[in-house]
Amino acid sequence: MPASKGYAAHSAQSPLAPFAFSRREPGPTEIVVDILYCGVCHSDLHMARNEWGNAIYPMVPGHEIVGRVTATGKSVTKFKAGDTAAVGVIVDSCRNCPSCNNSEEHFCHEGATLTYAAKDRVDGSITMGGYSSNYVVDERFAHTVPANLNLAAVAPLLCAGITTYSPLRHWNTGPGKKVGIIGLGGLGHMALKFAHSFGAHVVQFTTNDRKREDALRLGANEVVLSKDPAQMKAHAASFDFILDCVSAPHALDDYLPLLRQDGTLTLVGLPEKPPAFAPFNLITGRRSIAGSMIGGMEETQQMLDYCGHHNITSEVEVIPIQKINEAFERMLKQDVKYRFVIDMSSLK
Repeated sequence: MPASKGYAAHSAQSPLAPFAFSRREPGPTEIVVDILYCGVCHSDLHMARNEWGNAIYPMVPGHEIVGRVTATGKSVTKFKAGDTAAVGVIVDSCRNCPSCNNSEEHFCHEGATLTYAAKDRVDGSITMGGYSSNYVVDERFAHTVPANLNLAAVAPLLCAGITTYSPLRHWNTGPGKKVGIIGLGGLGHMALKFAHSFGAHVVQFTTNDRKREDALRLGANEVVLSKDPAQMKAHAASFDFILDCVSAPHALDDYLPLLRQDGTLTLVGLPEKPPAFAPFNLITGRRSIAGSMIGGMEETQQMLDYCGHHNITSEVEVIPIQKINEAFERMLKQDVKYRFVIDMSSLK
C-alpha cells in the first residue's frame, strides 16, 4: 500500500500535526499522484474545527490538489506516469444516477465522495486529503492541467475557481450583463477575474475601501463600499446577477434591492448562521436567491482549459506545511491575498 505522510487534525480543538498513514492500492482505472501543491480553503478550517458538525478524525484536509502522476492502473487511458494531474473537492460518486450521467457528479443522488473526511466507496476507509504527500484517485475524478500555468497558482482553481466559474456560466454572465461580486477573498477574487474575462460589466462590493485598488487591478469596472448607503442606492435595480462569495454573516437585504427585475443573487459562501431576508425584496421584482457549489468533472476540465487559454490563475501565497496552523489563523483575519497554497515538498 502506498505510504503517505501529511498533517492531520485529531480533534476540533487540536492544531494540525504530522501524521503518517497508508493509501489503498490503486485499482485498474486509478492513478497515484505525488502532490506538489495543495490550496488552503476556508472549508478546510470549518471541517478541521467541526464547525459544520460532520468531522471525522483523524482528518487530513485539502481538496485543491496539483501533482505528478507516478503510477497508473492497467486500464487508465487519460494519464501516464510523469503527467500533471489535478484533484478537487470530490473523488467519486455513484456514477449511475441522472446527475452523474449528465456530468454533474457533484449533485450525485447518493452523495458524492469528498476528497477527505468521507467514506471511500472502494474499501470503506475514510478519505484523507491533500495536505499530504500523495493521493490515489480514479482517472474520471482527476483533471489535466494546461502546461502554461503556474502549478501553485492552479491549485485553488480546483475549488475557488470552479465554485465561481460554474454559477457565472450557468446564469449566462457576459457582454451586456451587469454583475456584482460580494467579497474580495479566495472565492471573490476568482469570481472577479472570471466575470471580467467573460466580458460582463463587473462591480466589486467590499466592506474595506483599502481593497479598491486591488479590485480594479483584478478587473472590476467599479468598486462599491457596501457600508456606504449612498453608494449602494446608486446601483438600485440595476444588476442582472450578483454572486455572493462571503462566508461571514451579512445582510442579504442590502443587496436584493440592487437586482433588476428577474435578477438573481447566488450564494457560494457558507456562513455559519443561516441568512435571513425580507420576502418583500424578492416579490417586488420577481427576484431570486439561488445557490451553487463547485462543478462536475466535465465543467471543471472546461474551466481549467479556459484558464489555460486566457492565462487565469489564483493570486497565492505559497507556504510550507509547517505554517498551516498560522495560515488558518491568518485566514480568519483575512490576512492573505488571496489564497494560501502549501508547497508539499516541505513535508520532506
